[in-house]
Amino acid sequence: MSDAYALQSLAFAAARAAESAAIAAHALVGRGDKEAADQAAVDALRTGLNAMPMRGRIVIGEGERDEAPMLYIGEEVGTGQGPEIDIALDPLEGTSLTAKGQPNALAVLSLSPRGGLLHAPDTYMDKIAVGPGLPRGVVDLDNSVEDNIRSLAKAKDCDVTEITACVLERERHAKILSELKRLGCRVILIPDGDVAGVIATTDPDTGIDIYMGQGGAPEGVLAASALRCVGGQMQTRLFFRNDDERARAAKHGVSDLNRKYSLNDLASKDCMFIATGVTDGSLLDGVHFTGEFVETETLIMQSSDKSVRRLFSRKPKG
Repeated sequence: MSDAYALQSLAFAAARAAESAAIAAHALVGRGDKEAADQAAVDALRTGLNAMPMRGRIVIGEGERDEAPMLYIGEEVGTGQGPEIDIALDPLEGTSLTAKGQPNALAVLSLSPRGGLLHAPDTYMDKIAVGPGLPRGVVDLDNSVEDNIRSLAKAKDCDVTEITACVLERERHAKILSELKRLGCRVILIPDGDVAGVIATTDPDTGIDIYMGQGGAPEGVLAASALRCVGGQMQTRLFFRNDDERARAAKHGVSDLNRKYSLNDLASKDCMFIATGVTDGSLLDGVHFTGEFVETETLIMQSSDKSVRRLFSRKPKG
């Protein structure tokens, strides 16, 4: 069985698992308890994954085995029969968004044949990403904000003031935001959910041209798998705050702490990216209840054929 066929055979079961996680998390929307929302999504997603005909292994999860009781790194999922699959996941990307009833919360997972996804430690990661259709090397993580923006504007044949950048709203991004303001760029600040922020660069309807800034390394791998499915460019570098995080990286086999990772380093084999909306957002509609039914919208992207599918589901509640 080819890698592409193996992934395709799991697509709808994986979508159902993501839908279940989104529906479970949605029950906690606006209730101010992000931990409970996350746990609800985890429990539902684990149940869905364990029903899938595969020998699955979590490579990006909720934490290491001794630190997290929920979908930990190294946990085996699936029926134990079928293809060997590595899984990166975030059962609830946007726990704070869900707790506060804000848009763009998602249930997210990526599947790839064994060894296809970077085993990234749970640290920060510097990131820069753009969508498809641009010259290779149009942006570079080691270049200045100004150089990257000017290079991107030239490639898009527009003025720098027409470039829109997406940045997580964090104090650590003050310098980036200052430079973008000086250049006259538009800036979309997002409170959380940088997987959706990176994916937004691939959709012309969002108006976002570039994502830049620092976020979680696990989210970086998830975003990279989505970009690999539809095209685009991404560069990252792990960022360590202390010796404990460096030791964690070593445990994951990271020997070069300053390495710059390309898109294909993060997602090196065929992959499939799946996301279901929890709350309404720019990428997907959230969970909606209509009468006796629950409706969801799920994005299914596959790298082998660059396909993007939107699955609208309607099923009885309960």
